[in-house]
Amino acid sequence: MSKDKAVVVETKQEAKEETVQEQMEEMEESGEEIPEDKLPFPRATIVNMLRKNLSKGKQIKGQVKDEMNVWLGKMVERIAKKMDTHPYTYVDGGMLREAIEPYETVQDIEKEKERIIKQLESVKAACDVLINEVDRKFVK
Repeated sequence: MSKDKAVVVETKQEAKEETVQEQMEEMEESGEEIPEDKLPFPRATIVNMLRKNLSKGKQIKGQVKDEMNVWLGKMVERIAKKMDTHPYTYVDGGMLREAIEPYETVQDIEKEKERIIKQLESVKAACDVLINEVDRKFVK
């Protein structure tokens, strides 16, 4: 396929994705469920995965089912596009690991953030103790 045709196909695909996205947003605003044929994955698959990780007895709203489904579809698209940047005619595990690395490191970043916050809180507590000592000793 020539570059011009590839650009036209890509532009048409982007326009189609935008139209689908707009329709989904309209349905979400109106509170209706998105038709299953417009979702990237079967709704039951998403619901089953959610149920495995939620407490027993929790209800899952339709909006959550649909938005999770759409979000996961977008995530797969982003990862596939990242893997597609390689010049090879195949996709292997190394390419997948490289593509998902930013998403995997988010958890590490969150843990690091919590660690830093705890350290800052301990520094703040130490400063408060020093302020109290100064006030007690030098303020009359």
